[in-house]
Amino acid sequence: MPRAIISPSVLASDFGQLTAECKRMMKGGAEWLHMDVMDGHFVPNITMGAPILACVKKGIPDIFMDCHMMVAQPEKWVDDIAAAGGALYCFHIEATSDALSLIKAIKAKGMQAGVAISPDTPSTAITDEIGNAADMLLVMTVYPGRGGQKFLERCVPKVAELRARFPDQNIEVDGGVGPATIDQCAHAGANVIVAGTAIFAAENPEHVIATLKATVEKALQAKGVSTS
Repeated sequence: MPRAIISPSVLASDFGQLTAECKRMMKGGAEWLHMDVMDGHFVPNITMGAPILACVKKGIPDIFMDCHMMVAQPEKWVDDIAAAGGALYCFHIEATSDALSLIKAIKAKGMQAGVAISPDTPSTAITDEIGNAADMLLVMTVYPGRGGQKFLERCVPKVAELRARFPDQNIEVDGGVGPATIDQCAHAGANVIVAGTAIFAAENPEHVIATLKATVEKALQAKGVSTS
């Protein structure tokens, strides 16, 4: 059954102290760390790749790296991300013509498989077969490629549509999520919450993480889902 998970986005961190920043978030209560991998092709920005992830994993062996692969040809990077210690490999459905085969390849490398949709992609692009094969579904609430964008409320109904079809699935939201927008995400059915600036720039990140998690847990309980 889905449970509340907070996955701070390291895109909002100080990259010069990336390992320390990840440790700070884990100490503050984060179970996952959202690692934004951008290649300059699928999105115009370039961030980190497998060598950086490997360094973080070496410094924090027990880290759960939620790798958001904003890349063209996501099939190309499965082996490298697995070798670097990625725990979850989330690709964009817009970037592949064979999502099911890619999910199988990801799982064969011992990682969980996630499927992401961008704001202009309908939730129905994730078929029942794909949604059931994956371990997580990600609804982007900003356009992929850069942090600090404004939350797109029009994407929230896609969360609700996916939750209705996949009641036991992990459903993640990413983009502009924080204390001001968490309610609508949680009530729509999101249980994995990515937040960047709202957590990393906070005076008390631990409080923000706890607040986000409590909101999601309350929404899950209202839907009759046990969070114990």
